[in-house]
Amino acid sequence: MEYNKFLYDEFGNIYERKNLYLKEIVELNEKIKEVNPNEKNYLRRQQKELIKKRGEHPYNIKFKKFKESEKNFIKSLKKKKKDFINQLDQSLPYKVKKLKIECFIAQEKYNFYKKYIDLTYDAQFEYEKNRILMKELPPIIESIVKETKAVQNAIKDRKNIDLNQEKKIELEFKKFEKEQKKALKLEQRKLKEKRKKGLISRKAQINENKIFKQKYKEAVLLKSYDCFEKRNKEFIKNKKHEIKQKTKLGLKEINFNIADRKKRIPIELEKNKVKIAYFTLLFPGVGQILNSQYKKGILFLIATFFIYFIAIPYALGFGNYQGEGIKGLITLAEGGKIVDKSLIFMIEGIIAIFLLIISLFLLYFSFKDVLKVEKNKIKGIRPKNWFEIKSSFQEEGFPYIANLPGLIVIVFIILVPVTTTILLSFTGMDPQHQSKFYWIGIQNYKLIFLGQGLAGSVFWLTLGWTIVWTLVATTLAIIIGFILALLVNQDRIKGKAFFRTVYLLPWAVPAFITIMFFSIMLSPNGAISQLIQSIWNIEISVKTDAMQTRIALILLQGWLGSSYIFLLSTGVLQAIPNDLYEAAEMDGATTWQKLKHITIPIVLFQTAPLLIGQYVFNFNNFSIIYLFNGGGPFEPTLYGNLAGSSDLLISYIYKLTIENQYQGIGAAITVFVSIAVMFVSFLGYRNSKAFKEERL
Repeated sequence: MEYNKFLYDEFGNIYERKNLYLKEIVELNEKIKEVNPNEKNYLRRQQKELIKKRGEHPYNIKFKKFKESEKNFIKSLKKKKKDFINQLDQSLPYKVKKLKIECFIAQEKYNFYKKYIDLTYDAQFEYEKNRILMKELPPIIESIVKETKAVQNAIKDRKNIDLNQEKKIELEFKKFEKEQKKALKLEQRKLKEKRKKGLISRKAQINENKIFKQKYKEAVLLKSYDCFEKRNKEFIKNKKHEIKQKTKLGLKEINFNIADRKKRIPIELEKNKVKIAYFTLLFPGVGQILNSQYKKGILFLIATFFIYFIAIPYALGFGNYQGEGIKGLITLAEGGKIVDKSLIFMIEGIIAIFLLIISLFLLYFSFKDVLKVEKNKIKGIRPKNWFEIKSSFQEEGFPYIANLPGLIVIVFIILVPVTTTILLSFTGMDPQHQSKFYWIGIQNYKLIFLGQGLAGSVFWLTLGWTIVWTLVATTLAIIIGFILALLVNQDRIKGKAFFRTVYLLPWAVPAFITIMFFSIMLSPNGAISQLIQSIWNIEISVKTDAMQTRIALILLQGWLGSSYIFLLSTGVLQAIPNDLYEAAEMDGATTWQKLKHITIPIVLFQTAPLLIGQYVFNFNNFSIIYLFNGGGPFEPTLYGNLAGSSDLLISYIYKLTIENQYQGIGAAITVFVSIAVMFVSFLGYRNSKAFKEERL
């Protein structure tokens, strides 16, 4: 039997074993490792004999007597406790009686365990714990009794109030309050006159006004305490609060001291292998209870309830709206009732999987907790009591508590829909299979990549235009915004506030209004179309010509997006120290060199992550495409009936899924686009200077 030679406390301090029986086994093990093979056999036989006669070992006989004495002592203590309660003054406050009883029990335990501190570490811990209680509880009890008497005396004094005197004081108080109000108004008038004469600033007037108001409140409050009844009520309220807080702090200090002693006194067990953690693996909470962590165990039992009464039954189909749990995710309502919908079966199956994943995490955390505590006990470290668990949870567990609601929202509001979209991409959900659809594997992805079928043939054309649109429209917006910011930032420019307001208008005005306005103005009979025709005699057909539509969209987005870039760039430009430019001028740098080597690198360094976000935003910019021309003009020979020549992938997906109900292939395109966008965004962030210098 292998045992550690020494015991360890929570701080790593080493202790000799008090269990002489185990100490002998350890010493024999040490000798067996050192001697020759012939002597090893003799020592092993000696060890087996020792184990066989375990109950006859002098230490174990003593320990058995101690446990019997302890059992009898606990029984007798219950009777002594009842007798002590009967002797207590019943007029004492409940808290005082409770603490007195606790102090009495501590005294009895202290006297009992004092005789056994050399026999076992458990007795030593009980001795130290009750010594702390005996020493530190009486001052708390005395303080409560003293302060409670003061409260009781104050309550008695209230009965002897002279009502006539109180009325007189009240009248004096009201008179004083009126005088103070007059004085306050007089001071406020003086401040106004000083402000009119220009002797003080408005800010000084406001500050002085606040000071006078504060003085008025303090004077009135102080005078109100001339009233005995109010003073008496305030005293009683403060004393009660003081009693509560002092008691709370005193008990907390006791718990801290006990916890500190517990950390420094090891526990000694005869077992040398982890068992509880493995036997209670499937039942969170049971292991904690067996480790004497009862309150923690109750909390983990909630996890057991969740696993066996919510997660597993739901995964098996119990409590589902229509589905059959995980089975429903596989069958997708195949062979089910007419009213059964495959989509509901899929969603409920996905929820079931997430509930099982949460269950696995709960099982894992519970197992790790029990395993750690059990290993520590074998090593010599005592399990944490509820006070320590609560304290550490309040300090270290706060981030987990704060993030838990967010995690629940992420799982059920984000991960479940995302998983549904991914799984839909492997199904044949289309206009003919809305209620019931089936798994078709990678067929949708095959159609997309090979450019086949009704939707796949349009995908690559739309993707090409989407990439061109994203790069050109976003880059144009960045260039316009940056140039405007540079111009307004020049010292020679007058009326900067006016220009900044004008340049921010495209961002301030709701985008859909601007888009609809230009859509109407660029229609065949629109004002802009008519104006261009009358001035240059050029007939434009923005709504019917694909190239003109695309150019108009790029220019419009360049203008709409420039305001945001202007705002970003302005903020960065104003933060660039003038010393850099002055140093560059002294070195003979030209305006272009200063722009190239100072301004642009600093602006890009500060705004790179946000600029990447602009590219991602425009890649999925649905509103401008749909509102401007509905994705048109439409060219059925190239795009069929599912998309227009100005449709981006996002608007194309919308038409596929919402307008034409091709959810399966639409989901496949969504997955492809999402992966591509995430990959490109990652590359952009990774290659930005801010990321490389670990600023992100």
